Order: sequence, then C-alpha cells, then structure tokens
Amino acid sequence: MHAEQVIKRPILLTEKASRLREGDNQYVFEVDAKANKIAIRSAVEKLFSVKVTSVNTLNQRGKDRRMGRGVSKRPNWKKAFVTLAEGHSIKFFAEEAE
Repeated sequence: MHAEQVIKRPILLTEKASRLREGDNQYVFEVDAKANKIAIRSAVEKLFSVKVTSVNTLNQRGKDRRMGRGVSKRPNWKKAFVTLAEGHSIKFFAEEAE
C-alpha cells in the first residue's frame, strides 16, 4: 500500500484535534481501515518529511441514520493520532504574511 493510499485526509476542524495540535504536537488523520501503525508512521514521515514518535489508532464506528422510514448506517472508519518529535510540525495551509 502506498503512502497516499494509507492517509486519506487530515482531521483539522474539531476542537479536540486543534487542542492536540497546539498542546501536545499531535495530528489526527483518517486512515485506511487495513493500515497498521507501522504503515501509518512510514506514510506520515514520507509525505510530510517529519519525525514521528508514536501512533495511536482507533476504529470509529459509523452512526445509525434515519432515511425516511428506514434506518441506514454510515460506514466505519479508522482514525490515527500521530505524535511528532519536538521541533517538527505539519503545515496544512499556507500561512499568510501580514
């Protein structure tokens, strides 16, 4: 599996993700459900040129949703919390010069 296939998208716009990013130098990603911690570590190091110290993962269960009279279920997905070494960071958006 290639690094681009392991990391699906960063999760940036939640309160917990922004608190972890600012305080603990942790970043949150949605990853492929079959990816393990070693594959996630190597993909983040390759894509963003940073040093990863630890990776924690969890399987997020999809919620039940109403579809008219019936009930449907959103898909399950995997979330990874990646801790970077001191002095390393990931810039997702270009910062504006003021």
